[in-house]
Amino acid sequence: MTRKLEGQITIITGGARGIGRGIAKRLAADGAQVIIWDIRPEYFDSEAAGFNPTDTMAVDVADPDSVATAAQEVLTKYGTPSIVINNAGINGPVVPVAEYDFETWRRVVQVNLDSVFLVSRAFVPAMVEKGYGRIVTVASIAGKEGVPGIAAYASAKAGAIGFTKSLAKELVTSGITVNAVAPVMVETELLEQMTAEHIAASKAKIPMQRLLDIEELAAVVAFAASPECSCTTGFVFDASGGRATY
Repeated sequence: MTRKLEGQITIITGGARGIGRGIAKRLAADGAQVIIWDIRPEYFDSEAAGFNPTDTMAVDVADPDSVATAAQEVLTKYGTPSIVINNAGINGPVVPVAEYDFETWRRVVQVNLDSVFLVSRAFVPAMVEKGYGRIVTVASIAGKEGVPGIAAYASAKAGAIGFTKSLAKELVTSGITVNAVAPVMVETELLEQMTAEHIAASKAKIPMQRLLDIEELAAVVAFAASPECSCTTGFVFDASGGRATY
């Protein structure tokens, strides 16, 4: 494997476990200096992960002050990141809209959408000054299609896709690309938040008839975060086993 990200400072939110940890491992293997942001950084186990990050920081990516403080620490200690991966997310309950609690709705949207805005905004000025950057957001096929029972999650991911396209157009001549990935359901601990019926229904929609592996998604993210992804911006990469239609 070539180390095409050698020395590149990389921020990944929600990187202590699950999809985030898998992406962090892949980028570290490609040579990136990975800085993990997570609300529960103690969940990161370097032995289980198979690598040691450059740093692990406690950050609530849905809180503006927490993001601003952590971003300033990174800029002061490590310099301007070359890569920002917006991965942090929560599924929320699987219930119909009529029964959805508003405070729960707000938290799902804050973690899945507001965080993408806050974290991106925190680093964009420095990245523009640097003249180079890769911002990649982990969205979801739910953001393209809408999925019954998880309206808050689907709405937030749709918002993340819209934000990706908007920011990409703002930065199109800056040397910074802004893209997203839209995976189907991935084999992670997040499945514990879902009902068996919801998991089965989601799997049935995937033409490959299986869930996505973390390593497969990490490979897509690794390309989008690399110098090779130089003329693609505002795009949503498919990782859906043939489910996506656009």
